Amino acid sequence: MKAISLLSSGIDSPVAAYSLSSYVDEIIFLHADARPFTDDLELENFKLIANHLSSILPCKVSIRIVPHGKSLDMYTKGLFHPRFLCIFCKRMMVRYAEAYAKEYGGDFIIMGDSLGQVASQTLSNLIVVDSAVSIPILRPLIGFDKEEIVKIGKKIDTFDLSIRKTIGCLAVPNKPATRARIQQLVDIEDQMSINDLVTHAINNIY
Repeated sequence: MKAISLLSSGIDSPVAAYSLSSYVDEIIFLHADARPFTDDLELENFKLIANHLSSILPCKVSIRIVPHGKSLDMYTKGLFHPRFLCIFCKRMMVRYAEAYAKEYGGDFIIMGDSLGQVASQTLSNLIVVDSAVSIPILRPLIGFDKEEIVKIGKKIDTFDLSIRKTIGCLAVPNKPATRARIQQLVDIEDQMSINDLVTHAINNIY
């Protein structure tokens, strides 16, 4: 089995990848590079975390970076409601992962979501994210609280790497939607060239 792990530089996604690493033959760490909506340190932190995990996980590991800034730029310039941006962002990430899996092989996606931890991780919003793709999405931390995740992160030595200071994501809205509906995102995305954005991202992966 081959998994596509959407790996950020945060605390949760490295723990999620670690949690499922014993059940797969290979994990591809796929990082959505959101520059210019974040800084170079974000990418550097991802590389440190991915390289560290590569040294401790029992399965084969590959590391890939996909450009994500163009999708965020198109959303913000399109004057779409900012409260749906985080959900759109996640929907694009899973689309990249699915497209990569179809092109290069992959059986499912790993994500680090846990219910209610941040506004975008409500059950309603996760359903909207999942509806963007047909590939299975596994979330091994879904019922964990933050303390449990931090404890594992410290155990596997990713926590200190994950808390290195970055500017974060400059595109995050002040009041993100907590109970989005699928049609709300579909209506927005129908006004965007979603397939072209995904193709551009996959063609420029490295």
